[in-house]
Amino acid sequence: MIVDEIKEKVGKNQYEYTLHDEIERKADDLTFYQIEEAILAGDILEQYPDDGRGESCLLVGFSENIPIHVVCGRRGDKIVIVTVYVPKPPKFVDPWTRSREHGK
Repeated sequence: MIVDEIKEKVGKNQYEYTLHDEIERKADDLTFYQIEEAILAGDILEQYPDDGRGESCLLVGFSENIPIHVVCGRRGDKIVIVTVYVPKPPKFVDPWTRSREHGK
């Protein structure tokens, strides 16, 4: 996936959320605004070209100094937000680095 395409579609409101995303968003007390801000300021951290549901990627961005991970995929002409979360130990050493014990 291409980060500029994701940002363009999010900026034009050509995206949608999943139920899983909504559950995870609420669990980490994230707002829709924070997720959009993280995507628009973010970069792709990992590409998943052969995900079972189709191509997707993991973005890392920040909102209000909070690191946010966003897994994005495609659904037709739209971007779909598969899940969002705040990366933290034990799975992540920092927003950009997975713990060795918790690989993808």
